[in-house]
Amino acid sequence: MKCRAGCGACCIAPSISSPIPGMPQGKPAGERCLHLSVDNLCALFEKPERPAVCVAFGADSAVCGSGREEALELIEWLEGETG
Repeated sequence: MKCRAGCGACCIAPSISSPIPGMPQGKPAGERCLHLSVDNLCALFEKPERPAVCVAFGADSAVCGSGREEALELIEWLEGETG
């Protein structure tokens, strides 16, 4: 599955424990990444400073569901189960 342009759920719902430019402590679950645009696009996409966890993320229907709202719900649930 390809990422849905303008979704951004993976940049909001999960926590990121590694440093991100401008967010040296990473980000907590549920907080928008500083680099997520108003159009819900990653400003670090394909840049070397993009965190490894973000690079490794692959869109999958089991995680992303059928749309943005379902993706937010699923990723929030996964974060709670694994965090």
